[in-house]
Amino acid sequence: MKNKFIPLSSPDITEKEIESVVNVLRTPRLSLGPKLLEFEQKFAEYIGSKQAVAVNSGTSGLHLAIKSLGIGEKDAVITTPFSFIASANCLLYENALPIFVDIEPGTFNIDTERIEEFLEKKCRKEKKTNKIVDRETGRYVRAILPVHVFGHPCEMDRIMELAGEYNLHVIEDACEATGAEFKGKKVGTFGDMGVFAFYPNKQITTGEGGMIVTNDEKIARLCRSFRNQGRDGDKGWLEHRRLGYNYRISEINCALGIAQLERIDEILKKRERVAFRYNESLRDYVKVPETSDDAKRSWFVYVVCLPDKYSKKFRDKILAELSKKGIGSNKYFPPIHLQPFYRKMFGYAKGDFEVTEYISERTIALPFHNNLNGKIITYVATCLKEILA
Repeated sequence: MKNKFIPLSSPDITEKEIESVVNVLRTPRLSLGPKLLEFEQKFAEYIGSKQAVAVNSGTSGLHLAIKSLGIGEKDAVITTPFSFIASANCLLYENALPIFVDIEPGTFNIDTERIEEFLEKKCRKEKKTNKIVDRETGRYVRAILPVHVFGHPCEMDRIMELAGEYNLHVIEDACEATGAEFKGKKVGTFGDMGVFAFYPNKQITTGEGGMIVTNDEKIARLCRSFRNQGRDGDKGWLEHRRLGYNYRISEINCALGIAQLERIDEILKKRERVAFRYNESLRDYVKVPETSDDAKRSWFVYVVCLPDKYSKKFRDKILAELSKKGIGSNKYFPPIHLQPFYRKMFGYAKGDFEVTEYISERTIALPFHNNLNGKIITYVATCLKEILA
């Protein structure tokens, strides 16, 4: 692999996608046109939801999900500290409080037993309103925001049971999990809302983009208004019914998304094949990603976890050595609660979420994309094994 750097990810764009984008550029409609409606409809059909609202990023989608449920400064939401930072930041946008719950050591997803423990031991039910209150902060606990980390579904049955028992909303962060299933049902369709993302390293890409899915027509209508400067669809362009944002996605992005979505089965199979080859080569040297019996993983990234004997310092040495050999790699994910501004804002410290911190210190994301060939996979795996030797 001399003189050739192997990137961590790479989009899979064919002539079909290029032609779809060029066709839009030949029209006078580059925003809020027919491709937007087509993309929303086809994505809703694929996921199995009644409504879909396309936006300019998964982060925007998460923000609008929080806002559409009226979650704000008196409220708190249960979520995971092991995720991309947007899943917690979206709460801060509305001055809501993220309440972190530690993760399972196997799947890296939020631990449902710890959710239950938090609700039972650290919350109380307010008699006047029947709302759940966090005793420590005095905030109303309004929702659970599970993240299907690395495309592996969370334990959605138990999450939905707890949500029903405590009268909580559920917002699924499925930004890494397009096509994943739990017990035969696609993720994003269990809770009140699901949010997907289409950044270039995702299963399908629109360049930049995201999608909110829901069965609630009122929520979908609100989200469409919020994404378009607070306008309502049946009113004038200069009439703004509520505070909104410019979270629109262009016709160009939607055309790309439609073409990618038409290839989704092919794309998911390609990614599964790459992951399988990595697993076969590396399972005797590191902890390879596991998939629970009830889950169908949609491969987003390929992340291994180093055995107990290796330290964070050695993990960082591995990353540096891989880079010298022309191999892109990264640590996935640094804990959200230990990000500098979370420490400063909330006073978090090392040791607050031990499983998250332990896993985070040992994870390595290796190059992963649809068209990674066997020769490159073998080279990456061999280099990693040599460094570990």
